[in-house]
Amino acid sequence: MSVKWLSLLLLLQLTCYFGSGRCGKVLVLPMEYSHWINMKIILEELVTKGHEVTVLKSSAAILIDPNKLCTIKFETFPASISQEDFENFLKYLIKKWIQAAKHSFWTHTSTTQNIFSEVLDVFLKTCKEAVSNKRLMTKLRESRFDVVLADAVVPCSELLAEMLNIPLVYSLRFSPGYAIEKFGGKLPLPPSYVPVVMSELKDHMTFMERVKNMMYTLYFDFYFQIYDKKWDRFYTEALGKPTTLFVTMGKAYMWLIRNYWDFEFPRPLLPNFEFIGGFHCKPAKPLPKKLSCKVKSVGQLDSNTQCHRLHVLWRYDGKIPDTLGSNTRLYKWIPQNDLLGKTRKNKY
Repeated sequence: MSVKWLSLLLLLQLTCYFGSGRCGKVLVLPMEYSHWINMKIILEELVTKGHEVTVLKSSAAILIDPNKLCTIKFETFPASISQEDFENFLKYLIKKWIQAAKHSFWTHTSTTQNIFSEVLDVFLKTCKEAVSNKRLMTKLRESRFDVVLADAVVPCSELLAEMLNIPLVYSLRFSPGYAIEKFGGKLPLPPSYVPVVMSELKDHMTFMERVKNMMYTLYFDFYFQIYDKKWDRFYTEALGKPTTLFVTMGKAYMWLIRNYWDFEFPRPLLPNFEFIGGFHCKPAKPLPKKLSCKVKSVGQLDSNTQCHRLHVLWRYDGKIPDTLGSNTRLYKWIPQNDLLGKTRKNKY
């Protein structure tokens, strides 16, 4: 889905509440690293459409830099964890997760769940610091936002949306075992023909593979019922009424899934789940002069010779291999989108 269509969806969501033709005020709760990079593309497009975007971040945020986005407002609240400690913590968990991917499904899954639990404990503390900050909450209420846009992988946004009494829109790629989509978004995922994410099973499963998929499903269901108890208690205290994390998440008006629908296994969908794969794609820009000359010279060489030699532009930053061929050029950085926008270029 293009960026224009994505903006239209959000605009339609906003107009349901404050009338057509008027730009809205969007409160954003992003995540770090690739999650923020994806979210930033959406925010920049919303700004070009005239919407007022405010990003709520903690003082420990890593990539979310207000100095690099002058068209977006930022609201920062103090966190007990320092930026350095938070960054080291996430790097440690990412390294641990990558190493676990080399092992069996159960080892990988168990490690992923432990990592998820550690991350959620940190964000639970940060969320408590945000909602207990009276100055911050007063300012957010007085700002009269029209919608909350957030990454669903980590809770807190749904609590703020509930406390501010405004609609919520989620952005998500997927969650372990599709647990968030299933329990929070009420998305049906029949284990008889919908393989659990990370299981490496196909949609055409044998009987034993279906049994295995059912075991995976029960494992994720059981685990998430345990970890969300902390959030259930916190949400009940914060809202002053009995509730749960997934009940609060279930009030989201729209789920924007960052993938193409045809890349997913066939499964039932709900009207408020929208696939937005490709929203980050942009038209190719002119190549840097040095790289452009190289690409043109390759084209001339191919047209003047009968042989079809493969020419390689390699993004590589390290010691030059002794066996490097004469048809290969090394670059510390390559604008892949711009390069692939040219004809007769392939990426491997």
